[in-house]
Amino acid sequence: MPGPTFWGMGAVVEEHPRGGADTLANSWKGEWTGVLGHLKKEVGEAAYRSWLEPLSLVQCDQGHATLAAPTRFLRDWAATHYADRLLALWHVENPAVTRVSVVVAPMPARNGVVKMNGSAEGQKSLHASAPLEPTSGVDIGEEKAQPALDQRFTFENFIVGKPNELAHAAARRVAEACTNPNHMVPFNPLFLNGGVGLGKTHLMHAVAWHVHRHACDRKVIYLSAEKFMYQFIRALRFKSTMDFKEQFRSVDLLMIDDVQFISGKESTQEEFFHTFNALVDQNRQIVISADKSPSDLEIEERMRSRLGWGLVADLHPTTYELRLGILESKVEQSGITIPRKVLEFLAHKITSNVRELEGALNRIIADMQLIGREVTLESAQELLRDLLRFCERRVTIDEIQRRVAEHFNIRLSEMTSERRARAVARPRQVAMYLAKQLTTRSLPEIGKKFGGRDHTTVLHAVRKIEELSAIDATLAEDVELLRRMLQS
Repeated sequence: MPGPTFWGMGAVVEEHPRGGADTLANSWKGEWTGVLGHLKKEVGEAAYRSWLEPLSLVQCDQGHATLAAPTRFLRDWAATHYADRLLALWHVENPAVTRVSVVVAPMPARNGVVKMNGSAEGQKSLHASAPLEPTSGVDIGEEKAQPALDQRFTFENFIVGKPNELAHAAARRVAEACTNPNHMVPFNPLFLNGGVGLGKTHLMHAVAWHVHRHACDRKVIYLSAEKFMYQFIRALRFKSTMDFKEQFRSVDLLMIDDVQFISGKESTQEEFFHTFNALVDQNRQIVISADKSPSDLEIEERMRSRLGWGLVADLHPTTYELRLGILESKVEQSGITIPRKVLEFLAHKITSNVRELEGALNRIIADMQLIGREVTLESAQELLRDLLRFCERRVTIDEIQRRVAEHFNIRLSEMTSERRARAVARPRQVAMYLAKQLTTRSLPEIGKKFGGRDHTTVLHAVRKIEELSAIDATLAEDVELLRRMLQS
């Protein structure tokens, strides 16, 4: 299990003055009491009693303070909302403290302090009574702590096929370069682009795991764009933007997942822009993922061009062969036997994304292990009846836009652009028409997906394609072909 996540300020760690264990304990307890006192004034009595008073000091050793929370929920809340401020205030109390971690210890500490020496005995007794669990965050410390990553998401567990082979090879190349002593950056940034459940997050975790295992001295930050934005807002709120900049601009590998979430967030884009430039100038690796290519993201032009500087690696929708390979790998890992015709059936029917495919397989395995029912094609069809019915009728607007753009040989971004040239407007109208016919979305919802157009524009497009299809055989054939492709 990964170790606890740390927040650090990059300061030089100094040792506490020599003295007895009791003296040290009293010193650390005094610092912790001082930190709580300041926070209580800042957040108020109610928030203090709910979120801060239940925390207890586990130990403070070599500049690293460890706090214990009685529940996972409280641990996550404290880590998300108060960790940065806890560190800043503690650093004021004692400049030697440069890290604060929050762990789960169900049994409350006596007198607010739990076994505070750094001996193996103290660690053993603590783990025996309350196993420590990692917070969900990032590693920003001087010493390398194992990132909070999913242990299943490694290169060894990633099934490679034609739709993802470029992205996989590029991610491996980046991971190997980051562990090379010369730290040569092959392409910067590596931009992983693909729809939901196609493997972007898996590859990003795999890169982080590889670097952690083969070069644990490297400083890695992995987080979502939403988390980046949240930490930036907190830095502005608590006037600690210099600490924020130092944290994110001193890493060897920065990984930002789902960068499309900063669309429309001008201040966050500005900070990300400067962070990006600073890391590139220092020859530090950046890996980014999104559900759109850089040219289709609704961000500033200067940022869009920089995201396309390095290598944009697409993860395309899975093929039947790749889906079957994923299922076979999962079955092999689980050590159970499932008839091949059942796996073939799943690979053929569930085409949307890998997460739903794995979810269907998990349902079959659970039914077999918990109910003791034999796995047959008929039992699988009955068990997955709702999912199969949902998959058969579901077509997304994103998929419609992509297919129509490919068919008419225009850029995907033209689906949301303001251009009105017939070569662009007609395919856009076809896509709107198909979205109305093949999805359950309302006219306003469809218009929003096409660059924020209103419902009257969508209605006009639907009527226009209906009229033209009645008199233009070529257009009618195009629309029918696209309909069959999308429904197959």
